[in-house]
Amino acid sequence: MFKLRIWLAAMAAVVAGTASAAPLEVYGRLPTVEDVDISPDGQRLAVIWTNGEKRSIRIDNLAQHRLEIEMPAGDAKLRGVFWAGSDHLIVVRSTTSAVGGTTSERGELSLAFDYNLKTGSARTLLRDAGGGLNVLAGAPVLRTVDGKPVLFVQGYRLVNRYTVVSLFKIELDHDYSTLVEDGSPHTNRWVMGPGAEALGQSLWDSQTGQWTMKMKTGGFWHELRTAQAKSEPPFLRGLGRDGQSIIVSELHDGVMVDREVSADGKVSDPLPYRENDSAIYDPVRHNLIGFSALVGEEHRYNFFDPHDAAVWRSVVKAYPEQGVTLASWSADRRKIVVHVDSPQSGPGYALVDLDAHSAEWIANRYEHLTPADISPVRALRFKAQDGTALTGYLTVPRGREAKNLPLVVFPHGGPAARDTPGFDWWAQAMASRGYAVLQVNFRGSDGFGWDFLKAGFGEWGRKMQTDLSDGVRYLAGQGSIDPKRVCIVGASYGGYAAMAGPTLDPGVYRCAVAYAGISDMKSFTPWVREHNGEASQRYVLRFIGAEDGDPASLAAISPAAHVQKASVPMLLIHGKDDTVVPIYQSQAMLDAMKAAGKPVEMLTLDSTDHWLTRGDTRLAMLQATVAFLEKNNPPN
Repeated sequence: MFKLRIWLAAMAAVVAGTASAAPLEVYGRLPTVEDVDISPDGQRLAVIWTNGEKRSIRIDNLAQHRLEIEMPAGDAKLRGVFWAGSDHLIVVRSTTSAVGGTTSERGELSLAFDYNLKTGSARTLLRDAGGGLNVLAGAPVLRTVDGKPVLFVQGYRLVNRYTVVSLFKIELDHDYSTLVEDGSPHTNRWVMGPGAEALGQSLWDSQTGQWTMKMKTGGFWHELRTAQAKSEPPFLRGLGRDGQSIIVSELHDGVMVDREVSADGKVSDPLPYRENDSAIYDPVRHNLIGFSALVGEEHRYNFFDPHDAAVWRSVVKAYPEQGVTLASWSADRRKIVVHVDSPQSGPGYALVDLDAHSAEWIANRYEHLTPADISPVRALRFKAQDGTALTGYLTVPRGREAKNLPLVVFPHGGPAARDTPGFDWWAQAMASRGYAVLQVNFRGSDGFGWDFLKAGFGEWGRKMQTDLSDGVRYLAGQGSIDPKRVCIVGASYGGYAAMAGPTLDPGVYRCAVAYAGISDMKSFTPWVREHNGEASQRYVLRFIGAEDGDPASLAAISPAAHVQKASVPMLLIHGKDDTVVPIYQSQAMLDAMKAAGKPVEMLTLDSTDHWLTRGDTRLAMLQATVAFLEKNNPPN
């Protein structure tokens, strides 16, 4: 009955919304295009399409300008496609399933299948892995062996009663799996060499913090580097610039530093890029050729070769004053698929042909969006009460002056994540209904250096929370928003912040919506340890400032323990298939609010994971959120 009532309310809100606004379906359904990959020979595009709810995989023949193949995928949660040679398409999907043969422990498992364009057959990878599962333990890696594309896949295998991450070779003509290397109980990463052999592996014991790097020479593994790190262990990125060394990321004096380690143990000087930069690899040699980073509001690409740098500048020139990022490219790097994010027209994909000196639009990510449906976003810089410099973004309803507007505070998840200046479907949907939307990169956010991340340690529910309300006070002081008409909406850690707003920082918000939020830290932290390991638990506890798991410290920042302070209505939304934040976290908040006589509602979404992967439930979440906002904080 409740689900029907909230659905009817959502429909009424849509009808009563801003007359010129696009329907919420335009924002809330799945993107029309979710992924694009170009074949190595530059002759085909593989595209994950949706009709807003169901997915399909389309293969376009560029030479013949026609749709060559379409494979319906239905409700499958497709996570990406990539080419393995020009006749094989690898499709990665995930499923929410029981882990370890039990029904009580559920996880999000990644699987892949190979679609053979010559035969029209599709076969699941690792289906024949002896003593193993057909579940991926890492992204598949492509290499060319004897002139043929060969896939190397990290998978799980039972060895001496331990489940280990092993490396398998898959010949794509028949998709048989051959074991290449067995890992140890602590192996967590493999790095393939330029050919058919593994070059490196890392091992990490999350309990002791012992990290080890090994490289293979002369057919034997040699231990080259060790470190002690219970948190932020070193990480093997991939092959270095020469294609024979391995890039190792390590925390040094509070900064992540990347160096190349050779098989003879030689270590290079730090590479000229910063933490949080993304490595760019040559599609044929697989060596490092550059890096990219979001600097301020701009995506910057830095290539070691001046010619490569000049080519990229020419690509970006085709789309002035727009966010341009590399999506995929052909083996010779002459045809490049780019993701283009236009402040006026929204995001989409384009194909740049360097030989033809052309740039052709592939598709909009949201095909029904028009420029009239996109609200402007501007960057903010302000200071918290303690003087900490903060950044964020303000989305202002299209056609409205930033003056005395109703506001939705929209904190990101993580918490070690960040908001970016690009198109955000959730923020744009709320702005289309007449709300200004504030996204704050509060202390503890990633992407602003180690010191800023570390400033969040111990501030979960404290200054990480008041950074949000400091943003509200800043906008109120500018006259941009009405401080009496502010609500908070968030998901995951942002869902926690939405619950914490009325309970731990009362007096700022007049309503709150939490999707997949955390309400009780005393039950959540041991759950994290049980399901994700000690390292994940330490991640959470460090931000909480209670690394010993002290119950009093956990209760102090648990919204469910402070519902007596809440005086505004709250909507809780959670998916039954959430394996990151269990649904009982929302149920605990619901029970606590009801017991205290506080206004609260809860919407449970069937077959919905943490990431709102299904189109129907994603839209249901958005409709319920907007209906709740319009009821409790009318935009007009």
